[in-house]
Amino acid sequence: LLRQILDHWFESEPLKATLATDAVIGAMASPRTPGSGYVLLHHVMGELEGQRGAWGYVAGGMGALSQAIAHAASARGAHIFAEKAVCHVLLGRDGEAQGVALQDGTEVRSKLVLSNASPQITFLELVPQEQLPKDFVQRIRQVDTCSPVTKINVAVDRLPSFLAVPNARNSQPLPHHQCSIHLNCESTQLLHQAFTEATHGHPSSRPMIELCIPSALDPGLAPPGCHVVSLFTQYTPSVLAGGRSWDEQARNAYADTVFDCIEDYAPGFKASVIGRDILTPPDLERIFGLPGGNIFHGGMSLDQLYFARPAPSYSGYRSPIPGLYLCGSGAHPGGGVMGAAGRNAAQVAIKDFRHL
Repeated sequence: LLRQILDHWFESEPLKATLATDAVIGAMASPRTPGSGYVLLHHVMGELEGQRGAWGYVAGGMGALSQAIAHAASARGAHIFAEKAVCHVLLGRDGEAQGVALQDGTEVRSKLVLSNASPQITFLELVPQEQLPKDFVQRIRQVDTCSPVTKINVAVDRLPSFLAVPNARNSQPLPHHQCSIHLNCESTQLLHQAFTEATHGHPSSRPMIELCIPSALDPGLAPPGCHVVSLFTQYTPSVLAGGRSWDEQARNAYADTVFDCIEDYAPGFKASVIGRDILTPPDLERIFGLPGGNIFHGGMSLDQLYFARPAPSYSGYRSPIPGLYLCGSGAHPGGGVMGAAGRNAAQVAIKDFRHL
């Protein structure tokens, strides 16, 4: 349990709760859930510019990272087709991957196909089920994709001013504006209560909130004097109590709860809001293809990691379809913006390609 690890090393409850957020981020779990300690490890492993466990903002927003990869690929002769939905993987006579068919009818032929879509989309929607082993299909169907995450993107006309450290008169960003700000994280008990509410189908009445203001470091993301605020919140169930879906009223009610909480820490925040975009778990699934809204393409529990990700005997990026590889967050070693799954899959694909 994460709680045992934190209790061993720390005394301060706010510090323990703040660290605990990285153990439950993206997971329908509490600091008391067995295996939650690994999720914390997953978020602090690695390094950034030589600093262990560090994270960073991408200049120009997260889309700039995708663009950088695209430009590097294009410079080496890759052809990129954006906004072209894939209908299915093309298979040869012997069941091997031979390319993909797009929804507009175009066929793109290739000796190898790498998919960074989720295992569910890759194997349950893009490949004929009869071409896959039954136990493999069953395993993919059984992957736990439950997600508690609702992402709220906010546009504000001034920098939030927190009671703990009020803004300077010139309203220039202070050091804490350039970090991840954790709210409603005074104790691990608060996190556990928020989790418990969601397990009964109710959005948390006091949600866990990770608030980032990327425009404090990257002014080009917003007009002068304005800012963009990214709210990563949980816990919100995919389906509400009584089988109710997330309609506009439910969406706005939850967002209002989140904003009321921020207002307690930073009075005037609600009045500064000029726009907001609310993405509940079903929205994240519909828009981004995240199964269940899960940002990791599947739970990061120990039974779904390493040799078992996405399925036993298929953690090496190859799939039951010769020439089809999985390279996204649903592959080993799991989710997160680190590129490990993609790099590892590319190495395997290159090795196979040399023998074709």
